[in-house]
Amino acid sequence: MRQIKITQNITRRTEESIESYLTAISKEHMVTPDEEVELAQRIHKGDQVALEKLVRANLRFVVSVAKLYQNQGLSLSDLISEGNVGLVKAAEKFDETRGFKFISYAVWWIRQSIMQALSEQARMVRLPGNQNNLIRQIRQIQNRYEQIHNRPATIEEIADELDIEPTKVRETMAANSRGVSLDSPLQDDEDGTLLDVTPDTKLDATDASLNNESLHVELDNLLKSMLKEREALIIKETFGIDCPEKSQEEVSQELGLTRERVRQIRERALLKIRKSPNAKQLLAYL
Repeated sequence: MRQIKITQNITRRTEESIESYLTAISKEHMVTPDEEVELAQRIHKGDQVALEKLVRANLRFVVSVAKLYQNQGLSLSDLISEGNVGLVKAAEKFDETRGFKFISYAVWWIRQSIMQALSEQARMVRLPGNQNNLIRQIRQIQNRYEQIHNRPATIEEIADELDIEPTKVRETMAANSRGVSLDSPLQDDEDGTLLDVTPDTKLDATDASLNNESLHVELDNLLKSMLKEREALIIKETFGIDCPEKSQEEVSQELGLTRERVRQIRERALLKIRKSPNAKQLLAYL
């Protein structure tokens, strides 16, 4: 069975190729909900053709998500590449029996992949330049191995490809992990980080449909079914669901409440969500 060529074909983007890439993915055919179910079932059986079809049908959505994270240290092309890695992981893990559309599930994986890359970038600014280059090379190899071989690369495989000693790979990876806490620059940003969304004229109205129909409707309905209006509002705004992500301080000013009161309402709402039968579905997006 042939291996999917996701890494080579759709995850390595340069600035010069962005325009042609956007044009190319805008021509990819979307799949219907029934087709998503069929493809997911085939993917569970190891069908790489089905995996590639499901991924390619949703590439344009990754661009929409990637744009939300611009101006934070990575180029748009790098953000798209990282988002595509998350999209592939989502396609591999998607459970069609839960009743959610694929993209509603995939958005969490896309965001996680991008946020992890941004966090790693923040760590790297505190490391020597030559070590940064080596970290980038290691990450590229890790991504490629995972997509081609469906498993992480070993230390020895990375060292062999880079033609360096395994101990050097271990030391570099250890130094990278010690650089900065994962959530230092990203999670604690009181100014918010999802405000600079740039519309893309190369992509058609399908992006808006995907955002509204797949995310807004399904997640909003879940929140309304288990939370009071103010609780739902605080959850949506502090997690950036269908709106720019806001700090608790910003929400407190908007609602005329103290920051501590907003925190209490948020915690109470999260507790309700955890106790809900739909907890697994909703918490995957928070």
